[in-house]
Amino acid sequence: MKIHMVPIGGTAMVPLAALLAEKGHRITGSDLELYPPMSTLLESLAIPVRRGFAPDNVPADAERVIVGNAALRDNVEAAEAARRNLPVLSMPTAIREFLLPGKTSVVVTGTHGKTTTTALVAWMLLDSGRDPGFIVGGEMRNLGHGYRLGAGPHFVLEGDEYNAAFFDRGPKFLHYEPRHLFIGNIEYDHADLYPDIASIEDAFRQVSALVPAGGIVAVNTDDRRAIDAARRGGAGEAGRARLVRVSLDDRDADFSAAGAEEGSSGTRFTLLEAGRPAARLSSPLVGTHNLRNALGAVALVRGLGLSAEEIGRALPRFSGVRRRLEVKGERNGILVVDDFAHHPTAVRGTLQAARSRWPGRRVWALFEPRSNTAGRKMFEQEYADAFSAADALVVAPVFHARRLEPVGVLDRAALVRRFTDAGRPGFAPESLEEIPALLKAEARSGDVLLLMSSGAFGKLPATLLDSL
Repeated sequence: MKIHMVPIGGTAMVPLAALLAEKGHRITGSDLELYPPMSTLLESLAIPVRRGFAPDNVPADAERVIVGNAALRDNVEAAEAARRNLPVLSMPTAIREFLLPGKTSVVVTGTHGKTTTTALVAWMLLDSGRDPGFIVGGEMRNLGHGYRLGAGPHFVLEGDEYNAAFFDRGPKFLHYEPRHLFIGNIEYDHADLYPDIASIEDAFRQVSALVPAGGIVAVNTDDRRAIDAARRGGAGEAGRARLVRVSLDDRDADFSAAGAEEGSSGTRFTLLEAGRPAARLSSPLVGTHNLRNALGAVALVRGLGLSAEEIGRALPRFSGVRRRLEVKGERNGILVVDDFAHHPTAVRGTLQAARSRWPGRRVWALFEPRSNTAGRKMFEQEYADAFSAADALVVAPVFHARRLEPVGVLDRAALVRRFTDAGRPGFAPESLEEIPALLKAEARSGDVLLLMSSGAFGKLPATLLDSL
């Protein structure tokens, strides 16, 4: 089939394009600016991409047009497809139509940690010879990419609660027909789509309700909203999906952990199944949040038939996901680390993990309020609390400040003032360009510069390494 994709360069659209091409479809696409690794991946796949959007970019023989959620309502290529009466699909609808038939859908959801947990599930199935298909919202370091067609029975998906497309404002994960589901946590996010926490909880209730009898809903029961959503979706009721409880607080849960020992090389812990020791496991990840991620992944793959022995072999061989405490380099004893953290809870967990991995070193939090939620004033106190775990702070300009009402924009100066009032160095530069010189003057050998942003942060990791 001839399929056109617009915009093609997103972190989920490019893996979808790669898998569709592998299945034999002919793919074309359009986008504005493209950057590595997505641009280089599209080149390696020999997928032709037009720069900019125009009606003529849609090939005359196109049979489907897949529209990503980065396309706005006025996208001329989506309008051209509608004018020609071509079937127009959102990205998650295309995944369901082209990749899920004949597969058992395994979906990982949650406000935080879903990329790492999805990658863990996919890796443990792959390392244990199950040959799964998967799409992960990040690059798995073991493979150099985050997708696979797979010949095995399972297809593992990162289930995002963000909207599917401009013509489908509902969450992506409702399209994935999950037979097995994990809900890791639920917090308020995506303020541009969800008016309140109740609306987010309802989205997770809906996805839980999709899991059929014979499937499982694994849920982090330490998160009250997560377990409530699973139960309101019917999990655990007679004739519905089985409820599998994952907890660090309740040792009698279906899956728990004891005797956790954290070090610079990762975490060792005893896996408890229904309160009984099942295996002593080694994870290369650090931080309490990553221990919960690992437990959620273990709960899913145990339900898919993996033994404790197979998990014990696969887990320590997991190399992680790029932009999750990813070391970009070291200059003059100053370590530059890149991370995707942007919600206050994720920031807090990432700082805690950095302290475990690099004990005794001074940790700088360099934060870009990039997402529509991160740039809003509503989380100002939560960010102040999260950054209290850092030794020094830099808060970059709010990326989407022009989209927000001035009174609703995060007050960076106030945030930094709370930090400096505690006697620690803090800065709120007026531009990203000021940051390299600032760090060159202020950072010293032994420091860890932890960059946190849901975007590229203006290519700051590379710039810092050059300037230092």
